[in-house]
Amino acid sequence: MNNTQLSAVAPKARSLNRAIPTGPGKFTVAPRPVISYSGTQQNELLAALPREALESLFEHLELVELPFGKELFDYGHTLEYAYFPTTAIVSLLYVMEDGATTEIAVVGHEGVAGASLLAGERAMCAAVVQSAGYGYRLKTQCLRDAFNQGGALPQLLMRYNNALFAQMAQNAVGGRHSSIEQKLCRWLLDRLDRSPSNELKVTQELISIMLGVRRESITAAAGKLQDEGLIHYRRGNITVLDRHGLEQYAGECYKVAKTEYDRLLVDVARC
Repeated sequence: MNNTQLSAVAPKARSLNRAIPTGPGKFTVAPRPVISYSGTQQNELLAALPREALESLFEHLELVELPFGKELFDYGHTLEYAYFPTTAIVSLLYVMEDGATTEIAVVGHEGVAGASLLAGERAMCAAVVQSAGYGYRLKTQCLRDAFNQGGALPQLLMRYNNALFAQMAQNAVGGRHSSIEQKLCRWLLDRLDRSPSNELKVTQELISIMLGVRRESITAAAGKLQDEGLIHYRRGNITVLDRHGLEQYAGECYKVAKTEYDRLLVDVARC
């Protein structure tokens, strides 16, 4: 990514010079991004914090690039950082011993991945960047310290965890009782909710891995949705043409978790 692209996508921040050691007694000066209030507003949880509480985190928050495929943490690992995506989308995955993978939830600008509120807590799943972008990361100890101080942050995190649990529960139910078409609709809508446009860059192979089904099944389901005018698919790219139609098709497979997230946003506005 060149400098022009970087400045267009990354949240705005001013620079502060800092000395970086390059060897014994040797240092070089490099710009250090300083977190800006306007930049943090791209994540809805951070945006919901009172300004004073948010600014108290600035010295600990770090703006990071999250490239496609980057593993933020793996199952059983100690959670070193919590990630607040802004333009990136992160998949929470469960990986079986035989290597089979199933997505259990997705996190975007509405939430946080890797929030650990207990010392020594380990990851119960893996987290991998599925759509490249940016986000802020915060050391888990800093998050715990801020959580223990009380105020709006604990309320927000507990509300978000409820919404995330609703998503996981709905995915589990949908995985057992929904059709392939319904699962695909729900998967697309989850991304659409966290994307800036109705165009999604994704392959059928990736979708099949995330949903834990055969690629041929996804090909057939995508073809059916395209024939009905709900999406347009070309290699590596899906454009949603009729969001309402996708929602109707997905039914409860999408509606329950979406209702919980809508309620979260209402609660967040009250904090």
